[in-house]
Amino acid sequence: MAKIVLQEFLTLDGVMQGPGGAEEDPSGGFDKGGWQQAYPDATLGRFVLDGLSGAGCFLLGRRTYDTFAGYWPNQPADGPVSSLMNSKPKYVVSRTLSEPLSWQNSTLITGDVVGRLRQLKAEVDGDLVVIGSGDLVQTLMANGLVDQYRLMVYPVVLGEGKRLFRDAEAIKRLHLTESETTSVGILLLTYEPEPTG
Repeated sequence: MAKIVLQEFLTLDGVMQGPGGAEEDPSGGFDKGGWQQAYPDATLGRFVLDGLSGAGCFLLGRRTYDTFAGYWPNQPADGPVSSLMNSKPKYVVSRTLSEPLSWQNSTLITGDVVGRLRQLKAEVDGDLVVIGSGDLVQTLMANGLVDQYRLMVYPVVLGEGKRLFRDAEAIKRLHLTESETTSVGILLLTYEPEPTG
């Protein structure tokens, strides 16, 4: 059975909002977008590419889909990341989008999202990789659907913004399976949920 893998850029205080640019997600008045850009790193690039290469498909929320659909189709077709992003299937969870979606190989998921994702885990060959998609991630975690966390933790503290782990009542116990530190101090951490019960 396929795994659902979260691949997320995070600040040291757990913020996942707007890593790539100011326009990415300014919701809630967030004005610190683009915080990851000051840390280019080849080791980080390899970690990201490894995660994307293992994907059987990508699982995206609406806001991340909109950002990616406006960017990746306009990049060189033979780029290492753009070739993966454009060619592999994308499943988009949204209450507001409608078919057909503009980005090639994209399919909309509505209605019983949890049921459909469980079905996809049994059908897809390769991981279902989630990038960004903060609200979707909350649904996945709340329903025990995350099999692996691939976290890239940057040495920066923002003090505000949407965090990966938002549910103050939930206790999540994770098991560290891999770790590495890049030359610019980014932690590359891979966790799996501890078995419950």
